Amino acid sequence: MENATFHPTYTWLDFVFSVIGVCTFLFDVVSDLWVAKEFYIHGDFMWFGVLVGFMLMSSVVVQLFSWFWLKYDRHLSDFESQASSGNTVLFSEARRLKLLLLLHLCHLGYFIRHVSAIWQGFRVWWRGECGSEFAVYLTHDLSMLRLIETFCESAPQLTLMMYIILRNNHARIVQCVSVVASTTSIAWMVVDYHRSLRSFLPDKDKQGWLSSLVYFFWNLFLIGPRVAAIALFASVGPSYIVAHFLFLWPSFVIWAWRQGTDFMDSIGGEWLYRATIGLIWYFSWFNVAEGHTRSRSSIYHTFIITDTGILLATWWFYRDAETTQSYAISLIISIPLCYVLGLMIKVLYYCCFHPKLWRSANFRKCLEGGEPHVFLQADGASGGGETDSVLQGDGDSDGVTPHIVIQASGASSQRFNKRMSQHAANFYK
Repeated sequence: MENATFHPTYTWLDFVFSVIGVCTFLFDVVSDLWVAKEFYIHGDFMWFGVLVGFMLMSSVVVQLFSWFWLKYDRHLSDFESQASSGNTVLFSEARRLKLLLLLHLCHLGYFIRHVSAIWQGFRVWWRGECGSEFAVYLTHDLSMLRLIETFCESAPQLTLMMYIILRNNHARIVQCVSVVASTTSIAWMVVDYHRSLRSFLPDKDKQGWLSSLVYFFWNLFLIGPRVAAIALFASVGPSYIVAHFLFLWPSFVIWAWRQGTDFMDSIGGEWLYRATIGLIWYFSWFNVAEGHTRSRSSIYHTFIITDTGILLATWWFYRDAETTQSYAISLIISIPLCYVLGLMIKVLYYCCFHPKLWRSANFRKCLEGGEPHVFLQADGASGGGETDSVLQGDGDSDGVTPHIVIQASGASSQRFNKRMSQHAANFYK
């Protein structure tokens, strides 16, 4: 048995990102409301309704995830005392549960989480108080919620904006800048989430800036063409794009179920998670289970390439040749090339830039001997019992690797973010 310690540390950079996160959230809400107002003023009531629908759907999904996690976290040992220690914004005593429920019903739960993370980070970084691990705990949950919001709201809205530009056959400079900025933002959010999960895998090398940059371009060149193809198809068949989504989304949900996802702590929460994964897969690949990662990724990309090709071919044959003459050839060539380039960058990333797994000699012996579990036990702290938090095997290969169980001492283990650590083991492949 090996001895190892893993204590996440909250830094000034984490605090800065928390502040930027809440500013971005507020800016996103204000900009969405501004765009919705513009649609309403100009009489575009259909676009107004669709945009507001995307906003409400995203908010409901994010609030549900936040509430499910809140209910689970309140039952963790030492969580209530740590959360309420100088922090009355989000987590406090059990009697405030009804107030928290009301905040989530008013769609304020996500915002309150941002404020709570900033307050906790301020106490830890600026005032030098304890609770660094709890602050990290909050920021990791926020990174997941931001990713969910990105694909539930930003990606559909980006598709809608591109569709409106194509439908009107006219784009102002600000619209073009908005589309490029939104696409870049979505790709960067995936990178930010990826880097956030990195702290849960102490047996991997750190992800450097060059690695992050390659990861960013990989997602940019895969997500951008996919959204563009969907928007082009919608421009020639607005009703058919709904049928297209309603056909693919349930199939993706069933595939997530068949992969045996185990992210949430209740059956209802797990099906919400699978439904969200189905929406994410409509735009981008997202690994959710260990074992045979390359096979599932290959199946997904093969399917998406085929589906995107069908969408582009349909647009090409049903487009208005006269109005699309100036850009049709460029799009029909550049979109597939960009997606292929994205796949090439992805292969390059895994060959040259993917953080490597380090394992000691004893660890490798355990793997070679076929032992089902490896225990990494942290040095015990005085007066604290030990609990287990499971971090599923890294899985750089296609096979199913043994589970890694990290035993941390006392409060460290009690605030260990199990759901995010499990996502890290699955996502970081």
